[in-house]
Amino acid sequence: MRTEFAFELPRGYMDDTGTMHRDGAMRLATAKDELIPLQDLRVRENPPYLSVVLLSRVITRLGTLPQVHDGIVEGMFASDLAFLQDFYRQINTEGHTLATVSCPSCAESFEVDLAGSRLGES
Repeated sequence: MRTEFAFELPRGYMDDTGTMHRDGAMRLATAKDELIPLQDLRVRENPPYLSVVLLSRVITRLGTLPQVHDGIVEGMFASDLAFLQDFYRQINTEGHTLATVSCPSCAESFEVDLAGSRLGES
């Protein structure tokens, strides 16, 4: 079973040195990943902050950053945050982002990544 999925942010996260990080990976969430953030005071005071805490738990890699934490997710562009929220939903709710399709002309079957590599692509 595949448990980690690669992605490419539409804009990218710029770190303190000016390095842009776009390529990353996200793992499937566990029940604990969804429950622990509910105990976070920041989430209790501001429920939309849940996505920041949750994403920081499941993003396993982003560019050359040694780790992804809440502060990194907070510093992302809004379009990248929206992309990651959608990507999270796709891999955790629907199970995967790959679909087998057939060419209408030759009937050849192949897989397509429905998440695309950038926001809006498929």
